[in-house]
Amino acid sequence: MNRILGKVLAVLCLMAATLWAVQVDVETFAKNKQASFHWYPVQKTVSLVGASDTIKMAISLPFAFHNGKSIELKTPPVLKDNKIWMDAADTAKFVFTKTASSSSAPKTVSSSSAVKPASSSSSATLKVSSSSVVSVAVAAPKNETAGTREVKTIVIDPGHGGKDSGALGAKAQEKDIVLTVGKLLKKELEKDGFKVKMTRDKDVFIELGQRANLANQWDGDLFISLHCNAVDATPERKKQIKGYHVYVLRAPESEEDAAIARRENKVATLYGEKNAKEELSPIEWFKLEARLEKYKQNSYMFTEEMLKANEGYKIRKQAGGVGGAGFMVLVGALMPAVLYEIGFISNLDDEAYMMSDAGQKDIAERISKAVSNYKAAVHNYRETLGR
Repeated sequence: MNRILGKVLAVLCLMAATLWAVQVDVETFAKNKQASFHWYPVQKTVSLVGASDTIKMAISLPFAFHNGKSIELKTPPVLKDNKIWMDAADTAKFVFTKTASSSSAPKTVSSSSAVKPASSSSSATLKVSSSSVVSVAVAAPKNETAGTREVKTIVIDPGHGGKDSGALGAKAQEKDIVLTVGKLLKKELEKDGFKVKMTRDKDVFIELGQRANLANQWDGDLFISLHCNAVDATPERKKQIKGYHVYVLRAPESEEDAAIARRENKVATLYGEKNAKEELSPIEWFKLEARLEKYKQNSYMFTEEMLKANEGYKIRKQAGGVGGAGFMVLVGALMPAVLYEIGFISNLDDEAYMMSDAGQKDIAERISKAVSNYKAAVHNYRETLGR
């Protein structure tokens, strides 16, 4: 009996060892494939980024996205001992594209190494011979997507409107300031030859979801949602909190950014918008990121141009001037998109400048300059691709 029991235990131990042996440390797997490993603890997702491939996964979800295409996994990734583990059979499903050496890759035109323009996974990669590196002329697709084509159509979204006043200052309403700035911005951009559309050009209420839908219908190349920030605090605290902030659509890295997004999103739930929510779940973030990957880097690229255009701006940037959160107005926009909080309406100094004719003109001119510089950067990048 003891001998039989001993054999059973030996078999069980062998099975356990075998099961553990097929578990792969994802970070080590990425290094072996010469890909970078990125862990996002807030939304519990992980990305592996190679020369031509991007893989996204989420803890406890039995699927992954490889260059935007869904792949079913045998078992979900798990977090254990501060590492991400996967079944070896699942990692075998990830085939990384072999590319030419990094020295032959086109350089980005951004002045900051932290912000690089995006490219679509199919059209922005130069195909080269496996035996030698040669220059290849890449024909432009007939229907290029926003973020890869020339920048021509700009969609301006003055936040709030109508029954939704937005944040309130001592003398002004958010909806009025952003509408005036939006109209001035439209004139500035049209001077530079852009085709400009506005989600609203008068004091009317437009649902958050409809704003992105309009931008998509107009086939926009860049979506800019204008807002004024605010804080509910003591008068002394309001004096201290001021500045502008440019936001992109990504999981919030701070509770402050998450709170700002909830405030801006609240209008949808307040007025009974269908499928409205104030915050996205980790799973929703994961699914959304796979769809918006092609636009995200260009959104960062435009954000960098905004920071440069705002040098010397009377309303100084708040903290680093850049943030990310789940703004519902940006969720459906199939193009590079930002939400620009041009200042704190709850701060008397910021409010006064945003209300003044000189201030509003200055704000519009700076945004217009950023758009023009972004257009030039995209154009230059396209030239490196032979377009």
